[in-house]
Amino acid sequence: MAGMSVIGIDFGNESCFIAAARAGGIETIANDYSLRATPSCVAFSDRNRILGVAAKNQTVTNMKNTIHGFKRLIGREFKDPHVQDELKFLPYNVSENPDGSIGIKVKYLNEDRVFTPEQITAMLLTKLRETSEIALQCNISDCVLSVPSFYTNAERKALLDAAKVAGLRVLRLFNETTATALTYGIYKQDLPNPDDAPRHFYLFMKVYFRQTVSLYIHFFSQIIASAANPYLGGRNIDYKLAKHFSQEFKQKYNIEPESNPRAFLRLLTEVEKLKKQMSANSTKLPFGIECFMNDIDVKGEMCRSEMEELCKDVFENVEKTLKDCLEKSKLALSDIHSVEIVGGSSRIPAIKGLIEKIFQKTPSTTLNQDEAVARGCALQCAMLSPAVRVRDFSVTDLQVYPVVMEWDPSPNEPKDSKNFITVFPEMHAAPFSKKMTFYQNKPFAIQLYYEGNVPYPSKFIGKYQINDVKPGPDNASQKVTVKVRVNMDGVIGVIAASMVEKVENSGDTESMDVENTEEENGQKQEAGSENTENKAEKTQEGQSEDAEKKAAEAKKKVVSKTLDLTISATTHGLSPEQLNAHTELEGKMIADDKLETYSLCTKYFANILLLIYSDAEKKAAEAKKKVVSKTLDLTISATTHGLSPEQLNAHTELEGKMIADDKLEKERIDARNCLEEYVYDLRNKLGSEEEFALYIAADDASKLSTQLDETENWLYEEGADVNKSVYISKLDELKAIGEKIRQRKVDYEEKTKAFENIFCSIQIAQKKISMFKEGDERLNHLDAAEITVVEEKVANALKWAENAQSLMNEFTDRTKDAPVPTSEIKNEMQNLNNAVNPVFSKPKPQPKVEKKENGVQQNGETEEHMDDSSPKAETKAEPDTKEPEAAATN
Repeated sequence: MAGMSVIGIDFGNESCFIAAARAGGIETIANDYSLRATPSCVAFSDRNRILGVAAKNQTVTNMKNTIHGFKRLIGREFKDPHVQDELKFLPYNVSENPDGSIGIKVKYLNEDRVFTPEQITAMLLTKLRETSEIALQCNISDCVLSVPSFYTNAERKALLDAAKVAGLRVLRLFNETTATALTYGIYKQDLPNPDDAPRHFYLFMKVYFRQTVSLYIHFFSQIIASAANPYLGGRNIDYKLAKHFSQEFKQKYNIEPESNPRAFLRLLTEVEKLKKQMSANSTKLPFGIECFMNDIDVKGEMCRSEMEELCKDVFENVEKTLKDCLEKSKLALSDIHSVEIVGGSSRIPAIKGLIEKIFQKTPSTTLNQDEAVARGCALQCAMLSPAVRVRDFSVTDLQVYPVVMEWDPSPNEPKDSKNFITVFPEMHAAPFSKKMTFYQNKPFAIQLYYEGNVPYPSKFIGKYQINDVKPGPDNASQKVTVKVRVNMDGVIGVIAASMVEKVENSGDTESMDVENTEEENGQKQEAGSENTENKAEKTQEGQSEDAEKKAAEAKKKVVSKTLDLTISATTHGLSPEQLNAHTELEGKMIADDKLETYSLCTKYFANILLLIYSDAEKKAAEAKKKVVSKTLDLTISATTHGLSPEQLNAHTELEGKMIADDKLEKERIDARNCLEEYVYDLRNKLGSEEEFALYIAADDASKLSTQLDETENWLYEEGADVNKSVYISKLDELKAIGEKIRQRKVDYEEKTKAFENIFCSIQIAQKKISMFKEGDERLNHLDAAEITVVEEKVANALKWAENAQSLMNEFTDRTKDAPVPTSEIKNEMQNLNNAVNPVFSKPKPQPKVEKKENGVQQNGETEEHMDDSSPKAETKAEPDTKEPEAAATN
C-alpha cells in the first residue's frame, strides 16, 4: 500500500512529533517547513487560522491571538488552582465560560470569538493529520496519541473528544513513559529470558519531570512504578531566570519587563536559549536583546553555577520526585540495571548529577531525546493494526491513582449508611476489568472517585445509575453484577451491568427443551440397545446351530450304557402309599399358608405404591411452579466528564467549517502569489534582450511596464484582501499580453528547425513513392490507388512548405506576430506523417499454405509419413511440415 495509515503522535506542551510505521521501520514525518518538530501553537487572523511553525513565528507580533501552552489547560475548569497559577505564563486572554470551563478569547474573522482548550487542541491535531496525509499520500483516520501518565479521567476524556473533533480515531491513549519504554525494549536484543532475573529500567522524562520504573524480560515489558510532578518542568527554570533578569534590568536600565507582556515574552525566549548554552558550557555566558523596551538595548550574563543556585528549589523538587518513584517501585538500587533519560530538560547537568547521586548509576542517552515518544506511539499503533507485522512484544501499563467505588445501601441496610470499596489500588495493572456483585431490589447509583493525592481539584470520576432493577418474589433482592474497567486509554468507568432475575417457571419452554433432550437421548439409547440385541441374536443363532450339529453327530456314535437292576426288599418304615398321603397333606397346608401371606403383602405394597404415586403428583405440581434464574442486561445512565453528543457535534461542525475557510483562504493566497510572481517574472524578461526585449515595441513595452507597476502597487494596497477570482482575472489579463510576446520569441527561434523537419518528412515520403514506382519488392504489396493519394498530399505539403518558408524569410520585424507560426508548421508536418506512415507501414502478407491431398502436394511432390516406430529425433527433424498438418487435422 502506498503510504500506510499507521501513525503515532507525541502531543507535547511545546511541540509535537509524528512518527509512521512504514516499510523498513519507524520514520519521523517532517512538516511543511521540513522540520520534524511542529510547535504546539495555534494563531488566528482576520482571514484564517495559522497552525504550527507559522503560528510560532508570530508569537510576539500577534501575541494576543497566538495560543500556546494549552495542553496544561485541557480538561480543567477556570477556577482550578492549577489553571490560576498557569495564567502567569499565558499572554493571551483567558476567561471563565458560563459552564465553568475555560474560554480563550481571540480575534478571528474580524470577530471576537471564544474557544475552549479542547477546540484549540483539535485545531492542532487537524494540522498534524494534514501533515501526515501529505507525507504518506493517503487518508489518515487511526492513530495512537501520547498522554502524560498523571492525566486523570477528565483530562483523558477531553483529549479523546478533541481527537474526535479533529476527525481522528484514537486506537489508544498511550502514556508517554510507557511509549518510551516500548521504544527502548522492542529494539533490545540482549533482554533476559523468562527463566532469568528480570531487568529493571528507570526512565526520566522532560517537561513535567516524570519517571517510571519498567521491568523487562524477553518480549515483555511491565511498568511497575510511576511518579510525576505536573507543576514542575524546564519552563520553571526559564521563568526563574526571566524574573532574575527582570529585576536586574529594572535596576540597571530603569525598565520593568514584567509590566510589558510582549517584552517579557521576548525575555523568556532569550533566557531559554541561554539555559541551553549553559548546559554545554560552565563559563559565564552573555546575552543581549536589541530594542527591548523604549528602544533600549539590554545585556546580561550568567554562568551555570549561578543558575543552579537560583533554581535550587526546582532541583530539590526534582530530587523528591526521583526518590518517590524509587520508593514506589520497592526495588533496591542493585536491582536497577540502567537509567535512561529522555527530553530537553534532562540535558541539564544538575539533573544528571541528581540521578547519578540517587541511583548510583551514570544515566545513559541511547534513545532519541526528542522522538522516542512518537516512535513508541507508532510502534503501538502498528501492533494494534492488522496491516502491519511487528515483532512480538507486550507492554503492561499502570493505573497510577487508587480508585474507590461507593454505592447506595441495600434494602437491609440503613438509608444513611455509606458503602465503599477500593476497586483499583495504587499502581494497579491496566487495562483491567473487575466484576462487582450487589443485592438490590430497585434501581441504585454507583459513584467512582479517586483516592489520595491527585493533581486535580475534583476526585470525582463518574456517577452511574443502574436502571431496570426489579424486586424478586416476595420483594426479595436480586443479584446485580456490575463491570468496572480501566481501559487501554486509562479511562475508568462502569461499562456493563446485569441482573440475575428469579421468576416462576411455567413449565412450557423448559419442559419442551427437556423433552427434546430426552427424546434425543432415548433415540441414542434405543439405537444402542438395538445394536446390542442384534449382537445377542447373532450370538444365540450361532450357538443353536452348533448344538444341532453336535446332536446329529451324537446320534451317529455307538455308545456303551450301564443298566441298573431292580431289588424287592421287606423292612421297617412307612409304606409308599402312606408316605404319599402325608406328603400330599403337607403340601396342601403349605399352600394355604402362602395364600394368606400373599394377601397381606398385596395390601401392604398397594398402600406403599399409593403413597409414592401421590408424592410424585405433588412433586410434579411443585416443579411447574419452580423458580428459575434469568440474566438480564441493565441500562446505565452515566454522569461523567467529557463533552455531550450535542456539544461534540457542534464542535465537529464548526471545525469542518473552519477547515473549509482555511482551504479557501489558502487558494486565495496561492492565486495572489501566482499573480505577484508573474508580475516580477514578466518585468525581468522585458528588461532582457535574451528574453522579451527584442520582441515587443518600445511603446508597448513602456505601457506593459506601467501596467505591471500598477498591478504590483494594487497587490499591496486595495488588492491585498480581494477574492480569489479577482487575482485570477488580472493574471489572465497579463498572460494574454505576455504569452503573445513569448510566442513571437518561440516562432523566431524555432522556425529554422521546424522547416528542416517538414522538408525532411517530405523527402522521405518522396523516396518511398519512387521506390514503389521502381517496383521494389518490399513495397510491391501496396495499393497503387493509395500511393496516388499519398503522392498528391506530398505535393501539396511541399507547395505549402515552400510558400510558408518564403513568407518567413521576408518577415524580419520581431515585434510583430509571425505570418506562419511555428505551431502551424508542426501541425502541417504531423498531418503529412499521418497520411504517409499508415500506407507505407502496411506489412507484407504471409505466403499461403498449400493444402495436401492423399499425401501428395499440389506441386506433385510426395510427403514422407513417419510411423510411430521412428526415433523421436527424426520426428522433430521437420517441425514446419508436421505442425501445419496437425493443425489441419484438428
